[in-house]
Amino acid sequence: MTTPEAFDERKARQQFVRDRQKIVFTVAIGALAIVLVISFLVYFGVLGKTETSANSVQPNYGVAAPCPTAAEGTTAKAVNPSIINVRVLNGTDKVGLADAVSEALTNRGFVSKGVSNYPGTVTIKRTEIRFGKNTINEAYTLAGQFNDAILRMDDREDKLIDVVIGSTFSDLVDEDQISTKTDADLKSVEGCKAADQLGDLPKAVDHEAVN
Repeated sequence: MTTPEAFDERKARQQFVRDRQKIVFTVAIGALAIVLVISFLVYFGVLGKTETSANSVQPNYGVAAPCPTAAEGTTAKAVNPSIINVRVLNGTDKVGLADAVSEALTNRGFVSKGVSNYPGTVTIKRTEIRFGKNTINEAYTLAGQFNDAILRMDDREDKLIDVVIGSTFSDLVDEDQISTKTDADLKSVEGCKAADQLGDLPKAVDHEAVN
């Protein structure tokens, strides 16, 4: 015959097991509810958004740019490539890239002023259009040939424009998608300033002046 004490002990163990199972089920259900809530928040875009790097969202990749120039009351227009003098500098370790880009631009009507390697040992990441205050509209026009080029005005006084090819370059924009064809309205870089308001201009890469 089972003693009362043994009977009570067995019931206590059974109750303990049941209580533990309830706790496990409660925790599991709570965890599932949390997962469902997070899933809904991600689905509706409340969570999961990541900040795009500041450099990629800033106009002209964070480089101050001059506004296109136009007579008062008129709109700045893209320039005919036949009067845009371009030198291509290879800022990457890809041999022959400057020649290929220069040839492609020449085929599109631009005036080639030679090719060279970008001086120094630093690899250029993003292609840059480097120009002076006298070729702003020309630089905007040329920039339309590239997907992600930076417009960078320097201290040159002449009309040579340098294209410094960067490592992110893959190809020119398809000709039927160019937004800066001759006489097209030029779209200003957001936040651009008048050329004479841009101070501390970088020094131009050495070159023979083109006027």
